[in-house]
Amino acid sequence: MRRKFFLMLPWLAYLSFAYGESAGNLAQYPPTGIDVTITTETNGAPKLEPMEIALFTGQYYRLNIHCPDVKDDLSGWRIEMPGLLRNAHLRLVTVGDIEVHLQGLSFHAIECDETGSAHVSLVPIKPGSYELYVGNVPSAIGRPIGEAGIQRKGKFVLGRFEVQ
Repeated sequence: MRRKFFLMLPWLAYLSFAYGESAGNLAQYPPTGIDVTITTETNGAPKLEPMEIALFTGQYYRLNIHCPDVKDDLSGWRIEMPGLLRNAHLRLVTVGDIEVHLQGLSFHAIECDETGSAHVSLVPIKPGSYELYVGNVPSAIGRPIGEAGIQRKGKFVLGRFEVQ
């Protein structure tokens, strides 16, 4: 029995290598751009377009998050996508002309408190359905600055990332 196990070791090592390695460059330039636009409805609620975003594991994406009608800190929007961020390799976050090279590190949220765009470059690594939250900046509804999670007393919308 012991001899059979030792004869199998080379095959086990091969299989773990074959299944543990990626099939190419996970950040193959250029990334596929996906535009996400957040505007304000007449009732003050956020409007998210598109509501659902399809992604594939191992593909390189740049989420272009646009906030074209924000007027100030209190009318801004907070964007959170914790499930996707925990299950993706982050490469780059760009706001204006400033680039933050993350190389796998994470962040919690993006707050649009003036008109403009932010860009998040990532590679999804785990299939699943992940929530995309857009809601009031916490301080706009009397909550602590930077508080994470759904602000139930404010206005919000939930979108979804579907990763295959």
